[in-house]
Amino acid sequence: MDLTSFSAGAQYIAGRLTPGTGDEPFRVVNPADGSTVQQVTLASTADVDHAVAAARAALPEWSGATPGARSEALTRLAAVLGEHAEEFARVETAQTGKPIKLSTEFDVPGTVDNTAFFAGAARNLEGKAAGEYSGDHTSYVRREAIGVVGSISPWNYPLQMAAWKILPAIAAGNTVVLKPAELTPLTSLMFARACTEAGIPDGVVNIVTGAGRTAGEHLVSHPDVAMVSFTGSTGVGKRVAELATATVKRTHLELGGKAPFVVFDDADLDAAVHGAVAASLINSGQDCTAATRAYVQRPLYRAFVDGVAELYRAIRLGDPLNPQTDLGPLVSYAHRDRVAGFVDRARSYATVVTGGAPGGKGHDGTDLGLGAYYQPTLITDAAQDSEVVQGEIFGPVLVVLPFDSDEDGLRLANDTPYGLAASAWTSNVHRSLRATREIAAGCVWVNDHIPIISEMPHGGYKSSGYGKDMSQYSLDEYTQVKHVMYDTTAVARKDWHRTIFGDR
Repeated sequence: MDLTSFSAGAQYIAGRLTPGTGDEPFRVVNPADGSTVQQVTLASTADVDHAVAAARAALPEWSGATPGARSEALTRLAAVLGEHAEEFARVETAQTGKPIKLSTEFDVPGTVDNTAFFAGAARNLEGKAAGEYSGDHTSYVRREAIGVVGSISPWNYPLQMAAWKILPAIAAGNTVVLKPAELTPLTSLMFARACTEAGIPDGVVNIVTGAGRTAGEHLVSHPDVAMVSFTGSTGVGKRVAELATATVKRTHLELGGKAPFVVFDDADLDAAVHGAVAASLINSGQDCTAATRAYVQRPLYRAFVDGVAELYRAIRLGDPLNPQTDLGPLVSYAHRDRVAGFVDRARSYATVVTGGAPGGKGHDGTDLGLGAYYQPTLITDAAQDSEVVQGEIFGPVLVVLPFDSDEDGLRLANDTPYGLAASAWTSNVHRSLRATREIAAGCVWVNDHIPIISEMPHGGYKSSGYGKDMSQYSLDEYTQVKHVMYDTTAVARKDWHRTIFGDR
């Protein structure tokens, strides 16, 4: 199967690529140069209905399959993904603009590993041990599939986010209709086709490529969708929750982030500087866990700023397909302009130390003006309540602020509505323990920032949402627990009946 051919359409329903029935064609654009990667017709609400019907039809067989059968299917899927790794990386880079070394070394292998993990996790749906908890009854717990899951994934990591949505859902016996971002649908379609190649039954995994206002809202509101899983901005997440409430759907929301990077005065300065550059620029800063606010204890503040600025100026922007390119474009021209707006407004109240401009020339001679490029940007002297400190910029922008006492640093780290991820940099075990205890975030790294592993959960506190992706914990999101109780006495008249009629 040629996973990279989309000539038959950009909807994947019941095991087949089909065209959408929406009104207008849509261009998937390579943000490195503005060229068209693929022209698609977006989904209408009728296409969503078709996909949900296919998922509902596939549900009895798939949810009734043994955990071993689902595990074997996911094991085959991991193998198929690995066989097509180069194709996935190339298409992921074309539609997002991310450097090929990121697609090759992070996105694709991470997805293969996640698939292999859930192949094992499918056989380990835990529940309370059976037992006579009341004395005269045996109780046990069943974990059952919820039903058809409607998932919406973002544009920043199209392949990985599709996997994060699909894998735990189908490992637990659900079927899925996924709506990827219309900007970047291609590797999600490839993933679904790989599921078919791996022998996963038709209708278990379906993709609808459509706009949020039409396909997305219809999917969330659909009466035959039992659960909604959404990754994206906090604002849109609130809308998803509002729509889901009407039909009392379970929701799983992984929303925005504004991750603090807290550097104490006993930290390894060189490690902190290099860590901040990598963590703030990964995927051009288009990462909800990216380091965005660096709080540096005053004795290290100036050296930290100087060190980050020096490394920022050495970052190689250029053709994303060049393996030496460090930083590609942002996902679209509109998003580049949004990021530039944050920086331009900040000039009136803060200092732009380096960067702060689009375009230029790449390290390989690439004319960056043709693409949605933005220079790595370092900002200082901003107030804690300013827009660049509080708002989710989602670009290659790091704001650095000083702090004095440990209490002050931790207070500032928690001083946003978000709570997805954070890091603490120190050589003191007591400081690190305090930071990991007091920072309100779903993940806190110590002396590193960004690494994720399939075995550990990912999800937020506060306005960053609720629920977990990855790990065994994610299966809690995609299963419902049923208590089954058997009488063990064979007595017709139970002692508790006297509370309703008769005497002891």
